Amino acid sequence: MATLAGGLATLPAWTSCWTAQAVQQQTGWLSAPENDLLALVVDTIIPPTDTPGARALDVHVFVERMLADCYEKPAQEVFRAGLSGIETMIQQQYGKAYRQCDIPQRLSVLMQFQVSPKAAEKDFFATLKSLTIQGYTTSEYVMTNHLHYVMAPGHYYGCVPVESKTVSERK
Repeated sequence: MATLAGGLATLPAWTSCWTAQAVQQQTGWLSAPENDLLALVVDTIIPPTDTPGARALDVHVFVERMLADCYEKPAQEVFRAGLSGIETMIQQQYGKAYRQCDIPQRLSVLMQFQVSPKAAEKDFFATLKSLTIQGYTTSEYVMTNHLHYVMAPGHYYGCVPVESKTVSERK
């Protein structure tokens, strides 16, 4: 009982730390340059149009969080190597960093990863694309503005008049 009371007493203190900014700062799995590259890559996959792009909806934070919390070390290392590979490939082909390339150049490199004969590159891109789509489609913006998500759908009307009928009256 004392443990329960102590837990309830501290509840407001630790739940107030659960803000979007606090959660974003706690990942730390990718370095700042890797995180910036990831933000640009997810924005290349889902660019802004008349709706916000993946970067504007912090999909890169979702991808990083999923990788850090739900994937094992080997998969994380494949992903990290894939990010590094994007930067390396774009440097070799265009002689500049990913952020300095235009959209067709970025898409060209990403498509090469998608159809790569190397399993690691193909797995990296499949994971990246899947998590990007998942992060985008489950974002608050998409759920509320495009999918018309309602947290508690329907409404319960508990006090409505009900007519009494017998079995013979129903036929």
